[in-house]
Formats: sequence, C-alpha cells, structure tokens
Amino acid sequence: MMRTLLTVTLSGCVMLPVTVAANDDKTQAYIDQLTSMGFPAPKDNQLVHIPPTMADLEEADIHPELKKVIRRGYDLFTNTQQLRGKNVFNNMNCSSCHLGEGRMPFSAPIWPAAVTLPGYRGKNGHVNNLEERIAGCFTYSMNGKPLEYGSDNMLALSAYHQWLATGVEMYPKQPIYGRGFPAPERPAELSYVNGEKLYQENCAVCHAEDGTGLRIDGHTVFPAPWGDMSNNWGAGIVRLHTAAGFIKNNMPLGQPNSLTDQEAWDIAFYMDSQERPQDPRYTGDVKETAEKFGPTFHKHSMYGQVRESDGKLLGDHDNTGDKPFLKPDTVRSRTFD
Repeated sequence: MMRTLLTVTLSGCVMLPVTVAANDDKTQAYIDQLTSMGFPAPKDNQLVHIPPTMADLEEADIHPELKKVIRRGYDLFTNTQQLRGKNVFNNMNCSSCHLGEGRMPFSAPIWPAAVTLPGYRGKNGHVNNLEERIAGCFTYSMNGKPLEYGSDNMLALSAYHQWLATGVEMYPKQPIYGRGFPAPERPAELSYVNGEKLYQENCAVCHAEDGTGLRIDGHTVFPAPWGDMSNNWGAGIVRLHTAAGFIKNNMPLGQPNSLTDQEAWDIAFYMDSQERPQDPRYTGDVKETAEKFGPTFHKHSMYGQVRESDGKLLGDHDNTGDKPFLKPDTVRSRTFD
C-alpha cells in the first residue's frame, strides 16, 4: 500500500511531498498509535501529515521574530481565556475543541485550514480566508468578538496554524487523513432519554451534571457543553453530526472510540437539545432564523425545534450569555459582483 506522506525535519526544513511505503518508520509508528486507539488506518492516497511540535519550533531555522509570533499564537490557542471579556465571552479555549494543541487527527486539526483557504464556505455563502475562518470561531464557538483583521493576535494565531502545516502544499489534491470530526453513520432513531443517561454516566464527571463544565481559579479545566458559558447556537458543534463525530472520536477524554455509534449520537442529541446563547445571525424570530440558515446550517441542529422532553422551543430567546451584544460587525456578507 502506498500513501502520500509529508515530512518535516526537526530543523524545520521543508521536504516536498513524496510517495513512500507504508512501513516508513516514523509514519508507521504514528499510524500504529492512532489505530491502537480505534481510529481507521489511512486509505490509499490519503495525505498523512505529522504536524511539527513547539519543540521542533525551537530547533527550526527560521527568524527569531517569527518564532516569537508562533509562540504567541500557540499561547492564544491553548489559553484563549486570556482574552475573556474582550474577544471571548464564554469558558472556551480554541483547544477545547481542537485537541492536542490543534494537532490531533479526528479532532479537527487546524493545519488543513492553512492550506485549503481561501475557499468557499457554505455557512456564510462566500469565499473565506484564514483570518475570516478564525474570526468565525470567535463569533460562534467563543460567543465573542473576533480579533481585528491584521491585528497582532490575529497574525499570531494565523502563524501558528501555518506553522503546523509546514511542508504541506497549498490546495492538496489528496483527501486529508483525520480532518475534521468524521461522524459515524447516523442511527435510524435517536434517544434523548438514553443520551441523558449516557451523559450522566460518561460525561458529567468532567462537564458537570448541569453542563456547566469545570473551572478552577479562573482557568477552564473542562468546558461547558451547553448553557451561557458554552458556544452559541451558531457554532459548528451544535450540528448533531459534528457533535457525534467529536464525541465518538474523542470522548470520554483519553478513551476515544470507546462509545458505540448509537451512544455517541444519543449523547450528541441530548447535549445539543440544551439551551445556549443566541445565534449571532438571529433575526428576532427563531423560526425565521432557523428557516433562513436551515439549508446551510440549522437543518443539522436542534435550533428552532421542539424539545421532546418538555415541549420547549429551542433558541426562542434573546439571551446572548455574558456577551453584551448579539452580532459582531465582522459577521457580514461578501460579494465580488
């Protein structure tokens, strides 16, 4: 079996993509580790990339000032709470969803964004660049206010994304191994009752029975999966298939792929049937908002639907959590007509 491998030397020198045998020592050890955790082996012609680490950065032959910027990006990525009250209005860090410092396959590793953008995004119906994609994470997942385009912090986060993609060509033709949160096949039926039971058995020990998560001395240890301190109704994780993929591939923490497909979907169904801050795109009417953004987003979420346990219409509120506004100015349409 042959696969496309992209390698990065410890010195940071980029090597061009090459086709190598699957028994390449470093790559095979990487694949073996992932398959031992229940992840699938790469398919033929999938792009397998081992992102460089921060230790590799110290050995890299790049300008010291660039290293400083990348370190700053790493610091922001792993401790986004330092921007609390300015750009972040919940208990999330970037690394709350993108595990392993943004490097972990099957946990939406961030480096693919650096080599596939600019690109068209159905969610907002126009071409996005890397900065706009990061801005979207702040708007929805952080229930916040995006960093200013071109600002020092935006540059730092962009640089960290690009550092992790070192050695990967732009717009790779091969499908990327471990990209996103691949979802298991959706079962014929989902159970709210079973999802609640499974959540209490498997998730509550870290994320609390009421979904408030765990913070110690002002630091997020485990994020809130719903409620005011969680992501808002516009975040990607509120889509059932995205949540199911994240849960199946990553949860409980340290036990990936330990839940069945049905269990992952039921937990996602329960978790995403809880309230959270309003979608920043809210028109003032939940049904109208759900219909307007249904084809590109909310058809996959519980937003605007009636919760079976108590008949509540989800998303029917004006609550923006700790955020003192609804929609950041940077959430706008773009056209080249």
